[in-house]
Amino acid sequence: MSEKQQLQREEIITRLKEKGLRITKQRLTLIDVILENECSCCKEIYYKAARVDEGIGAATVYRMINTLEEIGVINRKNMYKVQM
Repeated sequence: MSEKQQLQREEIITRLKEKGLRITKQRLTLIDVILENECSCCKEIYYKAARVDEGIGAATVYRMINTLEEIGVINRKNMYKVQM
């Protein structure tokens, strides 16, 4: 993970905590997958994340994407790239 990605990761974690969310292993995995890959859809994120943690379900991915969009971190119109 590059230094820029590490800073983005820390900012995302801070914003999630400010929203009152726990920082779980699954959330961290999803953040890393999104930062390290250019994903064009939730399914792609799910498949990449499931390789890292088999316990991650598709619903978890969709909820996390919605949350990241709510806090202004990603924009679905831009291929799920972090917008910070």
